[in-house]
Amino acid sequence: MHSKNTVHLLFVACMAGMNISCSDDNNTQLLPKDGLQVVNSKPFGTILTTESGKALYFFATDANGSSNCNGPCGTVWPAYYSANATQVHGINPKDIGVITRQDGKKQNTYKGWPLYTYSNDVKHGDIKGDAIGGTWYVAKPDYVLMVANAQLTGADGKNYLANTSEGNGNTIYFTNGAGRTLYTFTQDRFNKNNYTSSDFSNDAVWPIYQSEVGAVPSVIKKDLVGTIIIFGKKQLTYQGRPLYYFGQDTKRGENKGVSVPRPGVWPIVTVNTTQAPR
Repeated sequence: MHSKNTVHLLFVACMAGMNISCSDDNNTQLLPKDGLQVVNSKPFGTILTTESGKALYFFATDANGSSNCNGPCGTVWPAYYSANATQVHGINPKDIGVITRQDGKKQNTYKGWPLYTYSNDVKHGDIKGDAIGGTWYVAKPDYVLMVANAQLTGADGKNYLANTSEGNGNTIYFTNGAGRTLYTFTQDRFNKNNYTSSDFSNDAVWPIYQSEVGAVPSVIKKDLVGTIIIFGKKQLTYQGRPLYYFGQDTKRGENKGVSVPRPGVWPIVTVNTTQAPR
């Protein structure tokens, strides 16, 4: 049995709002959570949710870090905002940010991706919005690849399409988890990097994407993602093609490398990217 002093201390702690159990038995009842949550959800694994457990989503068209879902889109995909979002346990608070939308309202971001809920997720545990339109994906804290939907604009200032021809229109392509554009090199071979120097003296121009294999959006087959060792460093691959950044892509959402040194030499990566030649 609890002593009177113990009961009094528990009561004071509960009234003070401390994040401890306020139950007098072994079935602990935690105080309500606030802000973003990290939960495990089958079949998606670790995802981000609201404090009430509603799934959160990334929109591929937001690769530049601003919200491109406004008006009627914002009714179907409501923007998420919590003043206490950074109190979440299990992720780096520095990965959580805030932007101001076109309507002047605030919206939280994770690794630069604005966060949304989906209006058709009505029951607890619903994740009905994933892969809709090929541009909406459940938000995960540990994506090593994500999907962008944007205009390709080379370092030459010209607009390009996925087939490397000049033209206007969005292309769906891969980025890292923070929205940085990824490329392959046409001179590489299956699981073989033919660009990077042993002393990494040219790595600033086309940095290798150093990463372990991890979470990917549902549109990407995980068994197509791997790693190779390049002079002691791990480089992520897709379809056996080593993945790179372009050093001049200094702003989120940029894809200037598509025209360097000419279109087609360093193509972006898509679900249609074929296996590297052997």
